[in-house]
Amino acid sequence: MHRVWTPQLGKGTVLRRCADYGAFYLGALARLARLPEQDVIVSLTTPPYIAWAAIVHKRLHPRARVVLWNMDCYPEAAERLGKLTPGGPVAGAMRSLNRSLFRQLDHRISLDGAMDTLLMSQYAPTARRLPSSVIPNWEPLEFYAAGSRPPPWSGLERHGISDRFVVLYLGNMGQGHEFATVLDAADALRREPVSFLFVGGGGRQREVKSDAERRGLTNVVVTDYVPRDELKSVLAGAGCTLISLRDDCLGVMSPSKLHANLAMGVPVLFIGPRGCNVDEAVERYECGVSLRVGDVAGVVHFVREGLANTSRFQTYGPRARAAFEAAYCDARVLPRFDAVLDGLE
Repeated sequence: MHRVWTPQLGKGTVLRRCADYGAFYLGALARLARLPEQDVIVSLTTPPYIAWAAIVHKRLHPRARVVLWNMDCYPEAAERLGKLTPGGPVAGAMRSLNRSLFRQLDHRISLDGAMDTLLMSQYAPTARRLPSSVIPNWEPLEFYAAGSRPPPWSGLERHGISDRFVVLYLGNMGQGHEFATVLDAADALRREPVSFLFVGGGGRQREVKSDAERRGLTNVVVTDYVPRDELKSVLAGAGCTLISLRDDCLGVMSPSKLHANLAMGVPVLFIGPRGCNVDEAVERYECGVSLRVGDVAGVVHFVREGLANTSRFQTYGPRARAAFEAAYCDARVLPRFDAVLDGLE
């Protein structure tokens, strides 16, 4: 393992993040240029375009192979989240970098079909076929062993919701997620024994909290991240888990909180567009419900099903766990990476 120095200024401002990214670019580029010939280099997409450091190594050692493991899409994500002018000169320059990069890759991996379609429709080389695969993220099977019973999470008692049906949102509350629909549903359910628990952080955490307070939603609780060893207890106390995605983020983001939710056998409530990884999992394995943004009535109906513990709702949990074991744990996903690497010419 080779570690690259960065000033570690954090993500508090764009300038600090860019300083960290810039230092990492230079350090990674220098290290890859000095390394002996590698068989395969697998590059992520954060920082954006770090794969170019791998391309420099390939230029020095033509037999090396480069695989791009695509988790973020730039400039598309920046355009859709309002950080870049759509189709502007900066976005155009970034797309040119992508087209040049894709011409030099040996394989590309996406997290879901929508991401694969988006990227290949814009950047697929015309002179040759670029092999690509769709491989989801995963959680370790050993960490989420079947039949394990974590202790109750103390936060349920602390927030006074241990005797209520809990709709849990666990993880980052970022710009690509959608919360208006679920807060409207919380408003409609304010007189029922249901609580909406948001555990995590991110750029929109304060917005979610302030919106709930403004509307007087005492059934909404927002709290910070918990240590990893408490995650299973938090999930085990949930009646269902919430995952959301903005419609315009289809193909540029792939919610990763799905896999832990499935591992714990918790029914999934998804609010977002058709075709993303969560929608595909819910529809294929029938482990919850996939609803569109604005479908408040659908959210209310699903939560009331859980509150009543209907026979239909009871089937979602076992199906969620079965989905995890079939497609979203390391035992199933990692062999697919092996096949990609073994197949490189």
